[in-house]
Amino acid sequence: QVQLVESGGGLVQPGGSLRLSCAASGSIFRINIMGWYRQAPGKQRELVADINSGGITNYADSVKGRFTISRDNAKNTEYLQMNSLKPEDTARYYCSVTAQRMGAPFTYKYWGQGTQVTVSS
Repeated sequence: QVQLVESGGGLVQPGGSLRLSCAASGSIFRINIMGWYRQAPGKQRELVADINSGGITNYADSVKGRFTISRDNAKNTEYLQMNSLKPEDTARYYCSVTAQRMGAPFTYKYWGQGTQVTVSS
């Protein structure tokens, strides 16, 4: 199996910053795409940002210029640096990895348990 452990959420004032981390562990052969999603109450889960194994990034329009996704392949860890946070960024943030397990012929998308980010004064 592949386990994802997130950290770094919390309460922050508008304009503040947070950094989320997500560490993958288990019988991992290769990780392709790493990403962050978020889900606010009453809304669908949406992609925030993702990064492929070559370092190419993709962002939702709502976070471009404020959020930065990165990854450390040696540690199987991804990060989301969130700056200039707004109340509308309040949501539960989930990390995901598309990974191939040792001995498996295919990739699978795994999810973390989520971490709450609340932006409020």
